[in-house]
Amino acid sequence: MLKVMSLLKRAEGLSHDAYAKWAVEEHVAFARKLPGLRRYTVNIVNGDDGPYDSVHELYFDDEDARAAAFGSEHGRAAAADASAHTSSRVHLLTTEHAQL
Repeated sequence: MLKVMSLLKRAEGLSHDAYAKWAVEEHVAFARKLPGLRRYTVNIVNGDDGPYDSVHELYFDDEDARAAAFGSEHGRAAAADASAHTSSRVHLLTTEHAQL
């Protein structure tokens, strides 16, 4: 299983509360349409003075499934929506190793 962790910083002029509402209520609609997405979690950072405002976890079967999802019409729409609401995004492709 491939896990993509995306660290997002809200766009300048967007309050932390407005950003959080967008991330958990609006942007998730795009994730629901991504083909091959197995699981999606949004983590909102407490406080508003850190380097990132949210961490998104997206799970796919493998790299091919991830590439197909983000290369799809829905993937491009999700990226455009994220670009409109963030000032920076970092994507980490990981393999999760649960310990507990």
